[in-house]
Amino acid sequence: MMKKRLISSYDEINDTFVGKIDGENGFCSDFDISDGIFLAINKNNHPNSIYVNNASSVFNVPKKTLENSNVKINIKCNTMCIYFSMFIEDKRICSFRCRNIFDIPILNFEIDSNY
Repeated sequence: MMKKRLISSYDEINDTFVGKIDGENGFCSDFDISDGIFLAINKNNHPNSIYVNNASSVFNVPKKTLENSNVKINIKCNTMCIYFSMFIEDKRICSFRCRNIFDIPILNFEIDSNY
């Protein structure tokens, strides 16, 4: 598993969550991996950011929860499926599996604000 440092921010007014990997700039491809959760992949086929519009609705949590900066995201991908889990204060707020219709290569990342 590859570990990277996450920089997250939440805009309460626009209800937008953004998680970016520290030191990464730009993206090569952007995929809607679940209803409103967008995963950006860089030129090396590694995840470099997560964007969620209407985040409190998508994650079904209060906006106050999303203001917490203790965030960890796990992204695993094989040729068949993408597995995504997000934790705030070690509480799972989102976990799903979707088909890998995007041809994202095999990867296993933990993106953590405390790394």
